[in-house]
Amino acid sequence: MERIYTIPLRDVKQMPRNKRAQKAVRYIRRFLEKHMKSEDIIISGELNEKIWERGIEHIPSKIRVKAEKQDDGRVVASLVQ
Repeated sequence: MERIYTIPLRDVKQMPRNKRAQKAVRYIRRFLEKHMKSEDIIISGELNEKIWERGIEHIPSKIRVKAEKQDDGRVVASLVQ
């Protein structure tokens, strides 16, 4: 099963500046757990690099993610090109 989500990160921008990128990664993980019904979430390197691209304080306001659920229940999240 494969789905494309636009995940808003505006709630994460309310956090202290020096914790935003870590919170964004956790927020994406929780979002995908809820929507894909799986607790085993793997975030790809390119998605992680996109979040951290401008540093810890300046995360993107929203991000498009392709989530692919494999047969064993694992969800792989990658950046939409």
